[in-house]
Amino acid sequence: MRYAAIDIGSNAVRLLIAEIIENNGAISFKKNTLIRVPLRLGDDAFMDQHISDKKAADLVKTMQAFRNLMDVYKVTDYMAFATSAMREAKNGKQVVDQIIKDAGIDLEIIHGQKEAKIIYASHAEQAIDKAKTYLYIDVGGGSTELSLFSAGEMVASRSFNIGTIRILDNQDTEETWTEMHDFIREHTRQVKNISGIGTGGNINKLYKLAEEKDKAPISFAKLKSLYNYLNSFSLKDRINVLGLNQDRADVIIPAAEIYIAVMKWGGIKQMYVPSVGMVDGIIQTLIEKNYNK
Repeated sequence: MRYAAIDIGSNAVRLLIAEIIENNGAISFKKNTLIRVPLRLGDDAFMDQHISDKKAADLVKTMQAFRNLMDVYKVTDYMAFATSAMREAKNGKQVVDQIIKDAGIDLEIIHGQKEAKIIYASHAEQAIDKAKTYLYIDVGGGSTELSLFSAGEMVASRSFNIGTIRILDNQDTEETWTEMHDFIREHTRQVKNISGIGTGGNINKLYKLAEEKDKAPISFAKLKSLYNYLNSFSLKDRINVLGLNQDRADVIIPAAEIYIAVMKWGGIKQMYVPSVGMVDGIIQTLIEKNYNK
């Protein structure tokens, strides 16, 4: 059996097709195919509050391709969610209707809290110590989701309009940064030894570049020195010399800035990077929907 997850983000659109594995009553999944298309819907949404006809047409074509792949792979269930960019575009609903009509994909625009919940459903916390306190940090193109967990329970969760595309387009505000700072301070003041859990495409890439061994956490100092190293290259050299994809080479800098700020404000010395994201959470949500009836 196969499930599919579609994540329409502000920077990229992703499709994950996963094999569902049943083993002695335990249900898990194995990634089969992951496709990422860098559409950058956030450029339109954050600057103009409108998805342009060109981007909307590209998105519909991408969804038609995803629909065809899902049919070929004989996917039995799927979920498709759109986040920050589509939330802010005044014509987001029209684009959703177009996708349903032309691609036959039922798409839901979700708010930040639901986004945080789905990312958390990726079960990134399974390999870590339940007794400790962790701050989940998911950085996207349009928003950053923060969720604080203590003794395995969610204590606080919030979505902030701070993201990589938003920063590149100068659409982040000082007020929102202050709100994020205050939220972190308020919820971490009484807690010692918080670890971070970083999710999202940029932290996965930063973690790979850090070359940590055996899923070891990345330290605040290491992340900061990696950021300084990457920032010492021009955008062109990050692509040509370091070999970063064009659509990763620019966003990786503001992403690192967000992770560094959150770690600094929360007194977080190390961050685990389980290499999961929104699509993993969607597959897990599908498993829970279909198996926990």
